[in-house]
Amino acid sequence: MLIIILCSLILYLLYSKFITPVLYWRSKKVFHTKPWGRFIKVFFSEKSFYESIIETYRLFPERRYFGSYQFLKPSLFVRDLDLIKQITVKDFEYFPDHFSFVNRNSDPILGQNLFSLEGEQWRHMRSTLSPAFTSSKMKSMYFLIKEAADNFVNHLHNHSEDVVQLEMKNAYSKFANDVIATCAFGVQCDSLKNDKNEFFVMGSGISQPKGFAVFRSIFAAFFPHFFEIFRIPIFPRKVTEFFQRLVKETISMREKEQIIRPDMIHLLMEAKRGRLKHEDDINTEISSGFATVEETYDERSPRMQLELTDDLITAQALVFFIAGFDTSSTLLSFLSYQLAVDVSIQLKLQEEIDDVIAKGNGHISYDSLLKMKYLDQVISETLRKYPAGFILTRTCVKDYKIEAKCSNEVDFILDRGTLVSIPVAGIHMNPDYFPEPDKFDPDRFSEENRKKILPGSYLPFGSGPRNCIGSRFALLECKTLIATLLARFNIVVIEKTPFPLRFGKTFTLSSRDGFWLGLKKRNEA
Repeated sequence: MLIIILCSLILYLLYSKFITPVLYWRSKKVFHTKPWGRFIKVFFSEKSFYESIIETYRLFPERRYFGSYQFLKPSLFVRDLDLIKQITVKDFEYFPDHFSFVNRNSDPILGQNLFSLEGEQWRHMRSTLSPAFTSSKMKSMYFLIKEAADNFVNHLHNHSEDVVQLEMKNAYSKFANDVIATCAFGVQCDSLKNDKNEFFVMGSGISQPKGFAVFRSIFAAFFPHFFEIFRIPIFPRKVTEFFQRLVKETISMREKEQIIRPDMIHLLMEAKRGRLKHEDDINTEISSGFATVEETYDERSPRMQLELTDDLITAQALVFFIAGFDTSSTLLSFLSYQLAVDVSIQLKLQEEIDDVIAKGNGHISYDSLLKMKYLDQVISETLRKYPAGFILTRTCVKDYKIEAKCSNEVDFILDRGTLVSIPVAGIHMNPDYFPEPDKFDPDRFSEENRKKILPGSYLPFGSGPRNCIGSRFALLECKTLIATLLARFNIVVIEKTPFPLRFGKTFTLSSRDGFWLGLKKRNEA
């Protein structure tokens, strides 16, 4: 009898885990794709996730949305811009959370980062951290980023070769590491010169997982409750313990010796003391960039601040690696590739950079960097064609009715716990929104043409209150390095440069054959 009960229980669990979810959209009478669908090719490394999202988006152009599956979990795949705005902005209270497979039970440190937090915890943390990402705070951090950029470029310029050949993603990852080290943790590194430094090695354990760590992350997405029950961390404990120890030691030393440094640790320490206040931006006439997303809080709601512990500070500093490390190096890599294969764009950008340097007596100030219009156009177009965040997810936290607006739709209730997928890559590559989407054309974002961009069709840093809090920082980091690099080098095609570019068959946006390019020293006479 006991065996029968156990077998019945196992069958029930298997049915509820694997059968019930795949019948979800049929029960709602919502048009849907097959379970797994094109995703199975991504799982077995037959296709890039990025290309899969675009192909899925293009399957049913006549539909505003359709049912799909993500890790066997039902997900509403939304194509319609108005419905996307409704979900991410107007009805945000129904969709306030990301899909995250990291929580405090499985990983006490990483589970407390801003991306993983949910509901009121997220709202309080976002309110606490948002003052740290204003333009005024970015300006105070600019010299730290510029110092890292100068170190990076000087190291390359000291090479004896006329053309320095590099795999740019690897090189830019080291730069991104150094920026995060100095701006988030107050640690000075020169990873291009020495990639064996402990900070880079430990940071790579989070930002560039390899081998079993990759499998563990995928497994966690399928079976998050298994990780939660057995308290299995997503990343090795030695990595999170290293950063936990580093943050505590840094805070202790700064409090003891009264050290003030304009980095993220200092800003979080100020937030911990309740001294970090919302300030108006230093100059609202200077935009951080077209791609920048602004805070979209309901001003009628009181801003509540969270009591920050050292572990919470560690978690927020670590989110720089998770959200910023790969995003910045990916943007810089694709941008460099486009500049190398389209020399006319590179020359036009260098003219702007040279002009700013000449007017600044050999220097590029924070304000002059942000005023560089063509640089912003080039970066904006790179983010359109190659968005690192090529899919957005939201979780429905309470039952939500979607009313039929077309003849091929029915009214239905999206149940609590159901995912919503927003295909940023598909939207960015839609010729109805961006003509000739495969063409790299920075002039799409000129002052004249950006007015023609349909609202909601450009989402490189997300949409609504749950957008990327660090968009200003990411843009500042990338603009600083590109301006510093192109002032002294031409980016050129070499024998190992892949052409055409093929996307890596992975879950992240990458090049299958790397980003092999050359840096040729400019005539500085």
